[in-house]
Amino acid sequence: MKKQNNDKVFNLLVIVAALGYFVDIYDLLLFLVERRDSLKEILGAAATNDEIQSVGKQLLNWQMGGMLIGGIFWGVLGDKKGRLSVLFGSILLYSLANIANGFVQTVPQYAILRFISGFGLAGELGAGITLVSETMSKEKRGIGTMIVATIGVFGAVVAGFMGNVIENWRYSFFLGGAMGLALLLMRIGVFESGMFEIAKEKKVSRGNLFSLFSSSKKAFKYLNIILVAVPVWYVMGVLVGFAPEMMEKLGVTSFVPENGKCVMFAYLGITIGDFASGLLSQILKSRKKALATFIFLTGIGIMLYFTVATYSETIFYSTILFIGFATGYWAVFMSTASELFGTNIRATVTTTAPNFVRGSLIFVTMLIDLIAIYTNRMEAIIITGIILFIIAMISLWKLEETFNKDLNYLEEDHLI
Repeated sequence: MKKQNNDKVFNLLVIVAALGYFVDIYDLLLFLVERRDSLKEILGAAATNDEIQSVGKQLLNWQMGGMLIGGIFWGVLGDKKGRLSVLFGSILLYSLANIANGFVQTVPQYAILRFISGFGLAGELGAGITLVSETMSKEKRGIGTMIVATIGVFGAVVAGFMGNVIENWRYSFFLGGAMGLALLLMRIGVFESGMFEIAKEKKVSRGNLFSLFSSSKKAFKYLNIILVAVPVWYVMGVLVGFAPEMMEKLGVTSFVPENGKCVMFAYLGITIGDFASGLLSQILKSRKKALATFIFLTGIGIMLYFTVATYSETIFYSTILFIGFATGYWAVFMSTASELFGTNIRATVTTTAPNFVRGSLIFVTMLIDLIAIYTNRMEAIIITGIILFIIAMISLWKLEETFNKDLNYLEEDHLI
């Protein structure tokens, strides 16, 4: 196997992982961008906003459900068969699913393809981050994941922009699928992780998801890293994804937010935030301090959303930009997830954790519905945000610091 250069932050693997995440996040957010236009065509011109919102929530849950199941499948496969098999298998699956998505005529067809697409999307990011973490020096791996996340999340900005530029929503899905297939050509010259090759030669269990629950310490460590990032998808899936309906319920009549612009501004903020949080982590030499700073900013952003964002269209989109920046701690979250566990379970953790975060949107909406039984829906959404913020801060406090941690160990050999 060819030796990889661990000192270059812009090596081929980082570029492939970054572009893979770019296409991943483009396709992931494409549904939020094209939700209203696609459902207006499929449901018919007589469909009400409430009907579109209801069906949209169902389809989003199908997509997130696919990511939950796919996260487990691809994560285990990554530790058993290798990181590269996941990186490219997942890209192929979600690319084909999104091309097919451009041909849907009914809601059931839409739901099936969102599930398949979500299943495929679940694998790329975790495999890419695991490869970058294991093939770069411990001093520079944080910069590598920062580059991957920063370039990757810009795919959502492009998705939002293209949603406004491309008039036919079907062409947006065709474009996303085509970009994924083009990315597969870049796999030439990318090599498997050396740490995985070493682990494969040893008689040790690999990709055993249940081993994460073999002790309370490991189980809580795994749960805590997931809970740290749940506020990100509360913001993106509820506050940004359903911004038109949210502003309507808040009594805003002076403007109507556009889904495409909301996603574009939010992810422009996240792009800057990912770079800033990753850089802050390197400067402070601490993942936890960087995470704490940005989770705190997320709390401020949520507060601004329900207070000043309703004043004008300019203030609204400025708030979306800020709240996107605040939730831009995804790069540091992914770095931390990949650094918490040994080589023989690392891909499983790094792949399942972000997808359980994304899939947590299902449970977030369930919590909102539950609280809404006792109060109005808008207050239920606000209360849910407060709960998730508090849980994230407590979970972060319980985690170990992973900056500069040596990753070349097997979980069974590691003292826990």
